[in-house]
Amino acid sequence: MTTTELRAHAERLHRDRVPYVLATVVRAERPTSAKPGDSALVLPDGSIDGFVGGMCAESTVRLEGLRLLASGESELLRVTPAAAEAAAQEGVRVVENPCLSGGTLEIFLEAVIPPVLVRVFGDSPIARAIAQVGTALDLDVQNDVEAALPVAPDTTAVVVAAHGRDEVPVLRAALDAHVPYVALVASPKRSAAVLAELAATDDERASIHAPAGLDIGARTPHEIALSIYAEIVARRPRPERAAAAGHVVAAEALDPVCGMTVAVSPASLSLSHNGVGWYFCGSGCREAFRDAPQRYLATART
Repeated sequence: MTTTELRAHAERLHRDRVPYVLATVVRAERPTSAKPGDSALVLPDGSIDGFVGGMCAESTVRLEGLRLLASGESELLRVTPAAAEAAAQEGVRVVENPCLSGGTLEIFLEAVIPPVLVRVFGDSPIARAIAQVGTALDLDVQNDVEAALPVAPDTTAVVVAAHGRDEVPVLRAALDAHVPYVALVASPKRSAAVLAELAATDDERASIHAPAGLDIGARTPHEIALSIYAEIVARRPRPERAAAAGHVVAAEALDPVCGMTVAVSPASLSLSHNGVGWYFCGSGCREAFRDAPQRYLATART
């Protein structure tokens, strides 16, 4: 894939709201097959488009890329055959890759995460203010004058500010799509009436923020919009909360041949033996395991 093709692919992913990691080789110590400027995209399914080195280097980039997709962070990665001999510098993650041919690679991994998607329903002054404030916050805000259904699965927030028009079906669609933040702009009295009309369980009704926003004494449309975004920020998932809840984003496994940690993904090299799936950093380790599995099974299980 040429640089032009890679950039075009990245643009399509951005347009389609698909997260990815851009991996760029910034330094290479011979012998390595990659050179500075080589780049690739790591996708959520573990597939890699582009070139950042051989299969073993690619395996490490896949694993680190999937980790960064979960955290939304970026990092400078140093991949070396002997991590113990590499002085860890601040801001550099050093990973030992015994499968490398003897060289060292430094690769910058940049996580490109789509902005938060907020759907605003309504054509009221408050609805327009919510769209304006969200745009100023660099969010992806879609202001729907009419009830545009269904709700996209990656929507972070649905705010209904239609003041009596199509409120119930939009709220129902947001609940069915399991949108993390669902809110209704209305007075406490009218909020109660709308929720009573909504065919929902007690838990579903409790998950709807009605009236919308934090109680900060907001009066103007833009102040109300500010209170809503403050509530969205306060309730958005944090990495420590996800970990505490036991959410696993990217599964990992040990290559039974070389001992490297590799990603468990559809794009990873794998082999089934006696009904158990094993994952490998490269074809060499996979072939070695296939030829003599018993040689590695005892070590892998201890």
